Amino acid sequence: MRFLVLLLWLFVAAILVFMVTQPVSLDTHFVTSMVIVVIIAILKMFDRKGALRAVVLALGTAVVLRYIYWRTFTTIPPVEELGNFIPGVLLYIAEMYSVVMLFLSLFVVADPLDRTRKVLSKDSPRPTVDVFVPSVNESPQLLATTLSAAKQMDYPADKLTVYLLDDGGTDERTESADPERAAAAQERRRELQQLARDLGVNYLTRSANINAKAGNLNNGLAHSTGEFVVVFDADHAPTRDFLTETLGYFYDDPRMFLVQTPHFFINPDPLEHNLETWNRMPSENEMFYGIIQKGLDKWNGTFFCGSAAVLRRTALEEVGGFSGRSITEDAETSVNLHAQGWNSAFVDRPMIAGLQPETFANFIGQRSRWCQGMMQILLLNSPLFKSGLSIPQRICYMSSMFYWLFPFSRLVFAFAPLFYLFFGLSIFDASGAEFAAYTVTYLLVNILMQNYLWNRVRWPFISELYETIQSVYLIRALGSVIVNPTKPTFKVTTKGETNRTSRISELGGPFYVIFFILTAGVVATIWRLIAQPFAADVTLVVGGWNLFNILLFGAALGVVAERRQLRSSQRVSIDRPAEIIYGDRVIPAKIDDVSIAGARILVPANVLRQIKPGEQIIMRFQPLSPLASNELPLTVRSVVRDEGGVALGSEFSVVDPRQYELVADLVFANSDEWVRFQNRRRKNIGAIRGIVEFLSLAVFQTVRGLSYLFTAAPGSRRGKESAPTSAQQTIAPAAKPEPPRSRYIGADPDAVVSSGAGSTAALHGVPVTRSANSRPDR
Repeated sequence: MRFLVLLLWLFVAAILVFMVTQPVSLDTHFVTSMVIVVIIAILKMFDRKGALRAVVLALGTAVVLRYIYWRTFTTIPPVEELGNFIPGVLLYIAEMYSVVMLFLSLFVVADPLDRTRKVLSKDSPRPTVDVFVPSVNESPQLLATTLSAAKQMDYPADKLTVYLLDDGGTDERTESADPERAAAAQERRRELQQLARDLGVNYLTRSANINAKAGNLNNGLAHSTGEFVVVFDADHAPTRDFLTETLGYFYDDPRMFLVQTPHFFINPDPLEHNLETWNRMPSENEMFYGIIQKGLDKWNGTFFCGSAAVLRRTALEEVGGFSGRSITEDAETSVNLHAQGWNSAFVDRPMIAGLQPETFANFIGQRSRWCQGMMQILLLNSPLFKSGLSIPQRICYMSSMFYWLFPFSRLVFAFAPLFYLFFGLSIFDASGAEFAAYTVTYLLVNILMQNYLWNRVRWPFISELYETIQSVYLIRALGSVIVNPTKPTFKVTTKGETNRTSRISELGGPFYVIFFILTAGVVATIWRLIAQPFAADVTLVVGGWNLFNILLFGAALGVVAERRQLRSSQRVSIDRPAEIIYGDRVIPAKIDDVSIAGARILVPANVLRQIKPGEQIIMRFQPLSPLASNELPLTVRSVVRDEGGVALGSEFSVVDPRQYELVADLVFANSDEWVRFQNRRRKNIGAIRGIVEFLSLAVFQTVRGLSYLFTAAPGSRRGKESAPTSAQQTIAPAAKPEPPRSRYIGADPDAVVSSGAGSTAALHGVPVTRSANSRPDR
């Protein structure tokens, strides 16, 4: 049967290639392509699975192939014109890279797999499970919450063992020749050992920091015996149902080595925070986890993403544990295990809540590591040539790794129009009519196809924006790893930072320079229209392309113009009954929202003049998990009227590490909270509205970004401050009381909501596939 399907595919492909290579007039091509655009627009309104999905992808592919044929054999400048030929070939290579990425993406997501939910029943066997929480420099408070949440998972206590894997207190560090470093490591080891004793978990460290996170995890494997291993990053607190929602998939397949779940974040990344899109637009990682991982799962290509996953110990032992050759040990380990014939699965239910980098500089540091790590695997352990992988698995891995070459194409697209506008070079040999007939229709098809595929998880042009803000710095990281694949080293991403003032990021300078260079291109466009009216059609096309680049970099100015961010933790709306103990009084209450720093509590109006800010109270509630205590001390920070009652803004006054179990129970226990929030943001606004949203966002953010050049206070551009305990402190009491009202995750009382959006369309005549494989997770 598979052979017959392959023959049918080859037959259809041959017919398609024959059709797209036939000579036709511009009018015929334009009319045919526009008919396809209309058909795709109509089919978008129907079911996006099955036969109709195949029809849409086939029609779109035909237009793309026709564009490639025209672009390859008609538009490249002759080699004799070297000044035109060299930049023309660079642009062509950038376009063909994007086309290759488009086709790889279409293969991956042609038929995403929606797995049937398999929840462990009460009489299902419970294998032994070891939970690893690797740590380097995270604060004890952050670790206390994650460890508490891991320990409270709904699973027999005698079958569940939690390990804190401390790479910040290794012998190598405690015996350092630097006295300050040694003292800090010794203090950290003592503090975390005590924390582990208080919480009833196991503390492990090792002699030396070899192979970074992979070595730390392998040390955990060497000192544990559980049949399954669960990995949670230090800031990834699981919900109670994590194990009951994942272990069932291993029962059906004895060769299953991995069940990966989404990485869900309770704070906005720098783009979402500075552009104020957090509560209304799908987050960046939702494209990867909402569609891409499902597509990979179809081809048995789902890979380990470093956290929020269950792995089979016997599989890990077969390949010598977690691979440490690259700095992305997770994906490399998956390559090795898939090559040995092991299988993987993806469960699309958010069951951990983590933190994203808050500042643009830390965001770039994180993405540089991802980029270099995936390139290391490509160069040192290439899936393309690795024995044991199936052809679909090779394609899936190459899609994920080739994606990280986008800085090259993105920068070529940004500067290519200037070769003509500034120097008069003809690097794209086509008339305005040909551009309209081929490139414009090609762009329209790309916009519609990508909206068809990613409709609920990515808005138009947001992928391009994410790539733009990364490309300026990732091009250097990319070049470095290509020159020396073994050079990059693992660096922990700092999280939990705050900005006390609005400022321009310390990495923002190049974006302003590029923006002003592109703006000069507008002047050049006007000059050419006046001085060379005979070439007005080409000038308008190239000038329009440059204008789009200005909008992209204008929106990027809004990202690097960082808004102040005083809150180090985000709030989650809940509705749980409670009691407030105030002196000898017991007051009925309702917990309205919580964060890992505090809670907002609704009480009757008659306590308005009794409880005062600064006073200590006790909150008593019924935990979802069986805990020894149900009383949590609070400090009142604000008392305000609220809908016929009183709202108490409070922060947790934790005096015993075991009280973090109550914090974890309040904030992280229920995965339904994450599912509901995720579904509220996953909405299809359509291609037309998405484009309008992006245009309005780009214009607004351009103005805001430019205003920061004049309104940022002296010295505020480096006004970044970390939370007091460490760079990753997120749980210690906040210096500023929480505002009195928030009915949603991530509410910002100072926010002014701007119109805006995002996307996945195409730049110039180039299909831009996504931030889909950008792995916004590790």
